[in-house]
Amino acid sequence: MHTTKITRTLALAGFVPAGKLGHLYCGLLPVLALFFARLGKLTWGKKAYAVLVLCAATAIALPAQTFTTLFSFDGTDGASPYAGLVQATNGDVYGTTTPPGGANGEGTVFKITPSGTLTTLYSFCSQSGCTDGEDPVAGLVQATNGDFYGTTYYLGANGNGGTVFKITASGTLTTLYSFCSQSGCTDGANPNAGLVQGINGDFYGTTQRGGAYGEGTVFKITPSGALTTLHSFDGTDGEQPVAGLVQASNGDFYGTTSISGACEGGTLYKITPSGALTTLHIFGCTDTDGSNPEAGLIQATNGDLYGVTPFGGANGDGTVFEITPSGTLTILYSFCSQSGCTDGEQPPAGLVQATNGDFYGTTYGGGANGLGTVFKITPSGTLTTLYSFCSQSGCPDGDLPFAGLVQDTNGNFYGTTGTGGANGLGTVFSLSVGLGPFVKTLPTSGEVGAAVRILGTDLTGATSVSFNGTAAPFTVVAPSLITATVPAGATNGKVQLVTPSRTLSSNVPFRVLP
Repeated sequence: MHTTKITRTLALAGFVPAGKLGHLYCGLLPVLALFFARLGKLTWGKKAYAVLVLCAATAIALPAQTFTTLFSFDGTDGASPYAGLVQATNGDVYGTTTPPGGANGEGTVFKITPSGTLTTLYSFCSQSGCTDGEDPVAGLVQATNGDFYGTTYYLGANGNGGTVFKITASGTLTTLYSFCSQSGCTDGANPNAGLVQGINGDFYGTTQRGGAYGEGTVFKITPSGALTTLHSFDGTDGEQPVAGLVQASNGDFYGTTSISGACEGGTLYKITPSGALTTLHIFGCTDTDGSNPEAGLIQATNGDLYGVTPFGGANGDGTVFEITPSGTLTILYSFCSQSGCTDGEQPPAGLVQATNGDFYGTTYGGGANGLGTVFKITPSGTLTTLYSFCSQSGCPDGDLPFAGLVQDTNGNFYGTTGTGGANGLGTVFSLSVGLGPFVKTLPTSGEVGAAVRILGTDLTGATSVSFNGTAAPFTVVAPSLITATVPAGATNGKVQLVTPSRTLSSNVPFRVLP
């Protein structure tokens, strides 16, 4: 493990008085508590959480910015949302919460309207023996069939291995797979990340543990639940992949491992759909390089991949980086570059590229109040802090955001905080930065003749849909949803939709598959 990480781990576990930790360390506590819990180190995890409470109590509130707290969890409806959100085809936003929330204290799936009305769809451990799993620490993905797919970190049919599940928009849950179904958990155990649906319709993901060497896996699972282990990490190529995958335009998947590799700082890798893995970058080998990546990657419109590390960099408090599909890495920004770390520190989650081309993300430490930020960064590396959490007295705006952001088709960003809010158990929030509405396609690629769902806002009365300028047949299903068919002659590019009041373009180019 990285030396800096060891030092902070020991300090935060109770070997340094909380009053002397300062804001530099307070932001690390949520992930540390979760990290110890994952390892079964419950005593250390409780110590970290206790210090977290003290840190929150000493925060200094600043005037609120352009920011709306939509919902504060109270435990019965969920608690501590550590995962990001996903906008669904019905216009609502869906997410998960972790223990001790929900009817059974083991986490939930919820939906929330853009205006803030929340509905709990499912409480985990509703089945005898918790065969439906518990602790859905990862977010959801809406598949092309309209259902949502996700993972639980613990339990299932085989003890503490975790599960893969499917849940309908109305809340009917089906467990598709329970890990540790094979002797020695060679099929993997404890998925910490969500899934991504590949262009072939199957889902791809990672497990933090298990596999042939006990160091985690990459797997594929069909919509019906047939699982294939594609790769088992052995330490030299990384271990403990806590982040999920992204499928790039070349068809390969890209991901990170949180530790090990030659310099013990984790790795960045690509893996083919058939399971051939290549290590592209080893973190932690230089003082200015990032370290211990815990978040997934995104592919930007320029074709490169972007991500964050919570440690390392020029100041030891995390980085934003860019890497080409072939493996050339550039550090764009090192956090805590401003006095008092007002620019944030330790970014826990991946980035989102907005319609203006800039990237948006969160830090779970630093900022004006030491309890996390929302930031914007340009592709060239210019960073702007947009919001510092706990800017309101008593932190009703939330604090310590562990998850990243999603840009809704109304132009606003939505996210969660792991703590704070009216009840101290986390929030759902929105942030408007003046970006206009747009449309999303589900999926973002397809063959000529394929059916494509187009998500948006106020789509009633649409008069035309085109794929990079080629007109397409379409049907308005709802104010938030249009179905279209990829037309003959379509080429790669933006999908454009015309309504009586405006012309909307897709946030990412649509790829027409051969």
